[in-house]
Amino acid sequence: MRLDKFLEDKSPRAAQKAYQAIQENIALLTNTPLIGKPVKAKPSYRDLFIRFGAAGYVLRYRTLQNNIYISELRHYRENKF
Repeated sequence: MRLDKFLEDKSPRAAQKAYQAIQENIALLTNTPLIGKPVKAKPSYRDLFIRFGAAGYVLRYRTLQNNIYISELRHYRENKF
């Protein structure tokens, strides 16, 4: 994963913890798919904010027929969100 590689170069332990935080939130999402905040510009999408350290990640996803489709995962400080 691109985000893990960035952290792994700086701190393998931080990369592992980030991966765990993301996986835990994805597991939470499978049980409560409407937990994310609706995206105004894209009504069928939601953003799940995953706190990690002083910042965190945004997981953009949508649900369709009881399935969850993850479209993007970005760090808070990246520009595209």
